[in-house]
Amino acid sequence: MRRLGLIGGSGLDQWGTATRTHTIDSAFGRPSADLEEYRLGDLQVFFLPRHGTRHEFPPHAVNYRANIDAFRQLGVAGIIAVNAVGGISGPNQPGTLTIPDQLIDYTWGRAHSFSLDAGDELQHVEFARPFEGELRRGLISAATDAGLSVLDSGCIGVSQGPRLETAAEVRRLQNDGCDMVGMTTMPEAALAREAGLEYASLCINANWAAGLDNTPVTMEAIDATLREAMVRVRKLLGTFFEEISNAG
Repeated sequence: MRRLGLIGGSGLDQWGTATRTHTIDSAFGRPSADLEEYRLGDLQVFFLPRHGTRHEFPPHAVNYRANIDAFRQLGVAGIIAVNAVGGISGPNQPGTLTIPDQLIDYTWGRAHSFSLDAGDELQHVEFARPFEGELRRGLISAATDAGLSVLDSGCIGVSQGPRLETAAEVRRLQNDGCDMVGMTTMPEAALAREAGLEYASLCINANWAAGLDNTPVTMEAIDATLREAMVRVRKLLGTFFEEISNAG
């Protein structure tokens, strides 16, 4: 039976009615929440809300190492992560779904590796294509099969948070080649690579990044966009899981 992990971001704090709940102890501390197990035919999906069940962990305070280690302990083959982002390049307008193929890390002070302490096994993982693999290709294919419009490439810049960016910072990201900006893809993606787990991101462009629209960014507008887009996110993921299950 194949096993996959699903990480929910802002707007996706639960998946459905779980068949089982797993409380995982990690050498790196506690994950954001207990992991809920779902069975879809020959597929097991383990769901973890990145920010906790009450959205109590802001992006810079998420225990990313414990989260990824929990999935590793459960024996998943890979992880799909849902990320809320701000759009920078023209196609990434609010409400658009994007499956990125590149990232630039601007975070600091986060536990970004399993190799931090003396005696840890030192890993220099290859990371040229952080999202490339079967899961990413499968998401793109499932979107087509579900009749959903998605952008199948893009670079996400990962900022520290929890505050939103300044207009000048967004101009810098734009000049660096970023199409979106978010706060949670790193070190999550790199830790998954260290753990030997495939990792794909599904981004929801919840707003225009700072300075790119005439109106200020508000959480009310972001939440409204996320609620509307989450219907399509669930449809895409449901189609993807069904196709993975049917493939055996």
